[in-house]
Amino acid sequence: MVNITNPRINNILLSLLVLIALCSPTLSDDQCSTPQLQIYEDGVALKMKRGINIGNALEAPREGDWGVYIRDEYFSIIREAGFDTVRIPIRWSAHAGVEPPYKIEDEFFSRVDHVINKALEQNLTVIINVHHYEEIMRDPLGHRERFLAIWRQISERYRNYPENLCFELLNEPHDALTSDLWNALLLDAVKTIRETNPARKIIIGPVDWNSVHSLKRLTLPDDENIIITFHLYTPFEFTHQGAEWVSPSPPVGRKWLGTEDEQRQITDELDIAVQWAKEHGNLPLLLGEFGAYGKADMNSRVRWTYFVAREAERRNIAWCYWEFCAGFGVYDSKKGEWREDLLNALIPKEDAFYISAETDYGEILGSGWYYRGTYATVKLERTEFGFPIPVIFDHFEGLKPEDIVLDRGTVKVYVDGPRMVKAIWRRDYSKLAAASVAGLLAMGLSLLLYWRRLKRKWKRNGLNKRFNA
Repeated sequence: MVNITNPRINNILLSLLVLIALCSPTLSDDQCSTPQLQIYEDGVALKMKRGINIGNALEAPREGDWGVYIRDEYFSIIREAGFDTVRIPIRWSAHAGVEPPYKIEDEFFSRVDHVINKALEQNLTVIINVHHYEEIMRDPLGHRERFLAIWRQISERYRNYPENLCFELLNEPHDALTSDLWNALLLDAVKTIRETNPARKIIIGPVDWNSVHSLKRLTLPDDENIIITFHLYTPFEFTHQGAEWVSPSPPVGRKWLGTEDEQRQITDELDIAVQWAKEHGNLPLLLGEFGAYGKADMNSRVRWTYFVAREAERRNIAWCYWEFCAGFGVYDSKKGEWREDLLNALIPKEDAFYISAETDYGEILGSGWYYRGTYATVKLERTEFGFPIPVIFDHFEGLKPEDIVLDRGTVKVYVDGPRMVKAIWRRDYSKLAAASVAGLLAMGLSLLLYWRRLKRKWKRNGLNKRFNA
């Protein structure tokens, strides 16, 4: 007879029950596939897998200055869409004293409390950071004590909050905050936080705007609750085209077609992060920011976003899209609705694929998400442009035998995966050639008639004999 009052036996039985529960076929999400990045609260795994930044709000000089004020309902909207994490950028430096003890304004702290609590109510993992601390980028040594004092106050304030509140030390260290200075500062910041939050997840990224290429210069403390973050906006000429805050601003019109070379640019950066994390004890990774500015065409944004998100997931990298409802936004706060094409690129529906229709001339219809086994109708509104050398539609590139050509400029595309169909055009010189021949003939005839009239005139004036002589 088993003595179930034996503590050692109880522990063994409990472990077996947990193992059975984790591998139970009733789990529908990941079923025994454990994501690399998990945090735990009271023994319950809380995933950090698919997140979104609520940008242009609390990291503005004052909330609302940049057009975004965080509404309470945003968090339920985000959760219901399928996200499990929110990253909330915060400009603490605009609300803290400039002299010791560098006190953070009570009113601002209360506002941050409210935002965090509303997010936690939706069972979201919440990341708060120090964002847009531009002064420390210019003068790291001069702002060292202020930076640490800010984190001391944040840590004390939220010391009793649940474990699904995470701290990110500093967004995108750059300029005068070199890797050596940052490595020394982050060690002191972690030590400061650990005084009141011994087990809270702390997120740390490298210098050069959280560049993956600078991970090799990052030095970390011996701490098992560290998450490594990096940002990805490659290629910058695409993701930031028309960005008003960039000087010079990349020109608008750059497309992202998902060519082999374009994809390799992104996968190379992701692989650098994965390799570095493996070499440092399989550290968990967070792609803290990625996104394409709203001035890029939607087809390209969808293709790029879908590719980055899926490749990150393939490598077990959690991600947070930049951002919710501003210039990069996936949510239209004025209309109160998601931009569905972009949302589906982040959190795709099962068996749904994006069909993108491209053309260099005129308008083309049919881009969107379709379910496997259906047909997407791709149609050109016009098939000819210009004069005297018109551009004429020639054929669709990217078709398969299963596709059905309905008429000139219209095709039904069979959905069996992501597809891109492009209209190919040619310049038609036939009309110009015909017009040129007609013009030459007319000119020749005119010259002949003129010559005959001239000869008759000479004859009447008695000049014909002199001319022949």
